[in-house]
Amino acid sequence: MTSDPSPTRYVGEDWYGDDLGAVRHVGVTFVDCDLTEVTTRGAVFESCEFRACRFNASTHVHSAFVACTFDGVNLFDATFEGCKLTGAVFRRCTMRPMKVVDGVWHGVTARGADLSRLDLSGCDLREADLSTARLGGSDLRGARLDGAVLRDADLTGADLRGATLGAADLTGAVLRDARIDLAGAVALAERTGAVVDVEA
Repeated sequence: MTSDPSPTRYVGEDWYGDDLGAVRHVGVTFVDCDLTEVTTRGAVFESCEFRACRFNASTHVHSAFVACTFDGVNLFDATFEGCKLTGAVFRRCTMRPMKVVDGVWHGVTARGADLSRLDLSGCDLREADLSTARLGGSDLRGARLDGAVLRDADLTGADLRGATLGAADLTGAVLRDARIDLAGAVALAERTGAVVDVEA
């Protein structure tokens, strides 16, 4: 893959297993490209669009996908380690299984996505739009969910211990069997308008 700072369009390219290193792309559209088992380290994709691309078993370390759109993309078994996906949008994507380590996913939009049983512990998901997303059984320990929109999301059996939920919108969210700590319980109670008296 070549680096090109000007808007470019790639259609049907095959980069299977390539080491893309610290490639940089701004405003590039990728259509039906095979990125299976590719690796990136320190790469930057800014305001790029990926349509019907395959990221299966790919590995991305300290790479950025800022304000990118993923439409109909297969991320099966992809790994994002220390990556920044601020403002990224996911539509109709296969996102599990997927490995996320120390990620900054601030402001991500993944409405209705199947994120069940994923390990998102410690992930920065502030102001993310996860409306109607399926997060059943997911590990969200220590995740930053301040200002996140979780309307009608399914959090059945999710682990929310240590997660921050300040100003999170949990309207209609299913929290059956979810695990929360005291701080989380207080935050959830305050969402209902209750006055929490921890000294009572």
